[in-house]
Amino acid sequence: MYFSMPSMRRPRHPLARFLSLLLGMAVIGVLLVFGLVVAGVLLVGGIVLLAVRQWKHARSPAQSASSVSAHHPAVLEGEFVVVRNHRPVAH
Repeated sequence: MYFSMPSMRRPRHPLARFLSLLLGMAVIGVLLVFGLVVAGVLLVGGIVLLAVRQWKHARSPAQSASSVSAHHPAVLEGEFVVVRNHRPVAH
């Protein structure tokens, strides 16, 4: 199966060529501006989000080192059971 796009013939008239060039540049310019606006909005939104998180973190009451270690122990305690499968495992 052969796929073929219709051939895009350039206009012969110099004014038509100039207008098509101008239209193409305008489309590229609009896409460039739109991309920069989207990037700016994402950048400003990310900065605002980080600032709000930092502000909330600074306003939370400071915890002492002893209370932090009481809530987050270095060793997890619990009961563990080894489940053995009697079939050989291929590694």
